[in-house]
Order: sequence, then structure tokens, then C-alpha cells
Amino acid sequence: MSKISVIGTGYVGLVTGTCFADLGNHVTCLDVDENRITNLNKGKMPIYEPGLAQLVDQNVKAGRLHFTMDYPEAIKDADFAFIAVGTPSGVDGEADLQYVREAVEAIANIVTHPLVLVNKSTVPVGTGDWVAEIFRKHCKDPNLEFKVVSNPEFLREGSAIFDFMNPDRVVLGSTDREAANRVSMLYSPLRAQILVTDLRTAEMIKYASNAFLATRISFINEIANICEELGADVVEVAQGMGMDKRIGHDFLDAGLGWGGSCFPKDVKALEHMAVLNGSQPQLLQAVMEINRNQRRRAIVKLRKALGKLEDKVIGILGLSFKPDTDDIRESPALDLIHQFQNEGAILKAYDPQAMPNAKQVLKKVQLCVDPYEVATGADALLLATKWNEFKQIDFTRIRKIMRQPIILDGRNIWEPELLRSLGFTYFGIGRGTQPNHK
Repeated sequence: MSKISVIGTGYVGLVTGTCFADLGNHVTCLDVDENRITNLNKGKMPIYEPGLAQLVDQNVKAGRLHFTMDYPEAIKDADFAFIAVGTPSGVDGEADLQYVREAVEAIANIVTHPLVLVNKSTVPVGTGDWVAEIFRKHCKDPNLEFKVVSNPEFLREGSAIFDFMNPDRVVLGSTDREAANRVSMLYSPLRAQILVTDLRTAEMIKYASNAFLATRISFINEIANICEELGADVVEVAQGMGMDKRIGHDFLDAGLGWGGSCFPKDVKALEHMAVLNGSQPQLLQAVMEINRNQRRRAIVKLRKALGKLEDKVIGILGLSFKPDTDDIRESPALDLIHQFQNEGAILKAYDPQAMPNAKQVLKKVQLCVDPYEVATGADALLLATKWNEFKQIDFTRIRKIMRQPIILDGRNIWEPELLRSLGFTYFGIGRGTQPNHK
């Protein structure tokens, strides 16, 4: 059993700390947000993640998992300090490292025993060296032994616990092989593939991985746009492509583009790093532009279908950026809502989990109790998030309560011919159909 401190209780920190506790370690999670720590100590989760509440409760009751705002309590006798704080985008797309700096300084000011600092946050290439400099500068004991290890996370929201317990790989970067090996032992129960490299390479692996996945999504969306003009169906195109084992099926679902807390931030940060260091990241810039245009194309489709958007009632199904999460950061749905409102549309919306978060940021949007309230009196219905709940909607009922039977399937989960047979004007993303002008 190791003693682990985790700084930050967001998606990464809370999942990481809880899963390490479940593997038998003694874990103390720290956050400077008093309300968050108070709620965690009461068993209230700050995020929705399937299975997380039960796993937290189980490990708290077992005495392996604790929550605190007190750095001395968190760091006392800790073998490892995982830094899992936010690194939001700055003005030019650069990663804002103020929370990383604050965490490192706070640890350095109080620690009196040897410690391995583990960067779990997604940080720019070179941050590991920077963290070591800050720690050395603020540590009261100039002879204190400490090591820095980069351990980027690869957790998907909605399946984060599974991803932690069943990783494709564990990446560790350090200038000290022994320190990296010590961190690798924490993961040994998972029998995962472990790649040990230098600090900067480990940091780059994270950015390159997310940029590549975002590129796949933007690629299939560009193919979808071409399919619409040529009369092909991108769903079958993607299926045919995925049969090639060199390509595979993952991240080839055409739709409204990528969002969330990782892809937008990480692609921007990598593009910023490239430009700052004299490179020309043309592909990354195109990936971001295609993603922006995907939202705009949805606006154009409904504008053509409805004639104009002013005073038209548009129902939005799904507000989170993806299913099985309540995260609305960089959500395509919210982006579309703001654009629809700018054109004078009236908005109604529903999401199985993200309503509380959406309520804090959405103005003049009617938040409904279910898809049928959203559809009542609507001129158009737009599917924005691929929740399972939306796959089995009673469309006969929907057809009767809509003012105009127009559907934009932004995730291609419904059968076009079935909806057309029920009297809907249906169009998806890249399905070879264009909305009729009215």
C-alpha cells in the first residue's frame, strides 16, 4: 500500500484518486474549493460519471479515501503527489498553468520528506522541467530529494473508471528511471502496457493522441459534407472504411463535431506551441476550422428548411458534449443554441443529466422534462447528443405534437426512411439528403 496525495478533484483527480484507493492504496484528495470538499465528505459528487459515486462511497467506508482542503494533511507521509488541476485555455489558446504553479508551490512550502511529484494534468511540453524549477525554488530544504514524473491521463468522460482500470497503455516520463518505475508499480495490478520515456516525450504523447482523434472526427465530417453534395451516405462510407484493419471504426461517426474539456483545449494548445516554436501546424488549423464549420452547416440546414429562424421554435435534444456525462464545456448544443438565439429563434431543450449545469449558463431557453415537451409546438427538432434515451423515441407521438415535422439528426442515430414514412422532413449529417427550400 502506498500513500498518495491527489491535488484537484475534477474528472481526472477524483477518478484517479478513487481508483488508486480501490487498488488498495491510502489516498487523500485535496481541493481548494470548500463547497466541493464539503459535498464530497457528504457523499455528493461534483460531476456525473457512471459508477463513480458508488466507488467513492465504497472506498471512503473502507478508510482508503479521504477528502480535505488542508495541504499539510494531504501531503503528510505521502509517497506520491499527483497534480490533477485544471489547465484551461488562455487568450491565444495556450494552456493556463496558474493552478499547476499554485499546487507545486503549496507542496514545496510544506513538504519535509522525499516525494515523487506526478503531473497528471495535461500540460505543455516542457512543463515537467518547469515544475522541478518551481519546486526547487520554493522548497525550504535545498537538500530535499524529489523527482518529477509525467503521467498523462487518457480517460474518456462517461467511461473514465473503466478506462483507468483497463488502460490501453500507461505513459510515464521522467529524467529519473527509478522514479518512473516507482510510479509504474502503482499500476502493476492492472497489468497494463507501460511506456517509460523522457518528460517531454510523455507530455507530447498526450497532445498528439488527442489531436489525432480530433483529426479523425474532423476528417469524417468533411467526408460527410462531400457525401451530402454527391448523394452518398457517410454512415455506410464510415462502415466500409472501418472494415479496413488499418483504419478501424473508432472516431468515425459524423456529426456536429467534437467538444468537451479536452479536444478543443488540447488542439488549440498544441497549435499554439507549434506556432510559438516556428512550426506551421496547417493540419491542426484545418481540423479546428472544419469543426467550427460543422456547427454553421447545421444552422444553414435549418435556415433553408424553415425559410428563416426568427420566431421559429427549435427543440434541442441533448446538452452535454457527449452521452454519459453532465459536462457541457465546448458542447456543440450550447454553441448552436447561442447561434439560433442570435437569429431570433425560440429554444427548448432537454438532457438526461446536464440540465443543472446548463441552467447556470443558458438564458431564455425553456428546459423541459422530457423529449416530448421539447417537441410540443416545435418547428424543428435537433438531436445534439447521442444519449441512449433518444434512440427509442415514439415518433408517431412526436409527429402529432410538432408544429412542423422537421428533424435534424445531428448524430445519425435514427433511420431516415422510417421517419420519412411517418411524414417527417428528415436530414442527417452526410446522408445524401438536403433540406428542401421553403
